[in-house]
Amino acid sequence: MEKMNDPFADREGHGGERLPREEAFGDEDYRKQVEALAEVSRAIVSDLYLEDILKLIVMVTAELMGSKIVSIMLLDEKTGMLQTKATQAVSEAYLRKPPLPLGKGIAGLVAKENRPIQVLDVRKDPRYFNREIAERENLCSLLSVPMSVKKKVVGVLSCYTTTPHVFSEHEVNLLTALANQAAVAIENAQLMVRSRIIQEELETRKLVERAKDILSRNLGIDGERAYRLIQRRSMDTRKSMREIAEAIILADLGGD
Repeated sequence: MEKMNDPFADREGHGGERLPREEAFGDEDYRKQVEALAEVSRAIVSDLYLEDILKLIVMVTAELMGSKIVSIMLLDEKTGMLQTKATQAVSEAYLRKPPLPLGKGIAGLVAKENRPIQVLDVRKDPRYFNREIAERENLCSLLSVPMSVKKKVVGVLSCYTTTPHVFSEHEVNLLTALANQAAVAIENAQLMVRSRIIQEELETRKLVERAKDILSRNLGIDGERAYRLIQRRSMDTRKSMREIAEAIILADLGGD
């Protein structure tokens, strides 16, 4: 069985004690959390755009966790950089934060190692980038968890408090559940994009084949030469093969 990473191993200077901010977990808290998770689940299977789903997730997370700032950073596989894509923060300084390299900073480590990390005070942790922003915005404790699907990290979900706070195991699990939902939403969006691209490619191929047949019939040439004519026309006019094919088909229909 795979050994689970311990998010509590990264607590800084807390002495293993719970801080006063943590309250007992009650039935009302459980109800709110279940409702919040259900709301996010409904959003994922809805027609909402990915951007709107991610915004909903950070808003729900901020409310449940009592956080001043919650953010979602997505990993660009090509550049290896984490970029903030959603946050409920209104701070211009926070919104302008530069991308974070994989393996650098707290979020970068979370993404690289695929495990939660929490920090008692980001203003004192040398691993944390943008400590000036933390000072200015009065950010203190941080919990960051990976957003992963099938062990593949696609981003990081982070929440901050304004006072020192040791996040409980329940809070880590809750944030992880929300992060996993965000990861599913991203995977669904990527699948939809890939599916749309494949569908468009198939439609383009059909249109080009139809246009090629029209040219072959009207000009008395073989299919290969007809295809080259479409390709050359596309290059000369700087239009797509699909646009050229559609024009040929429309002209043929108009001549009937």
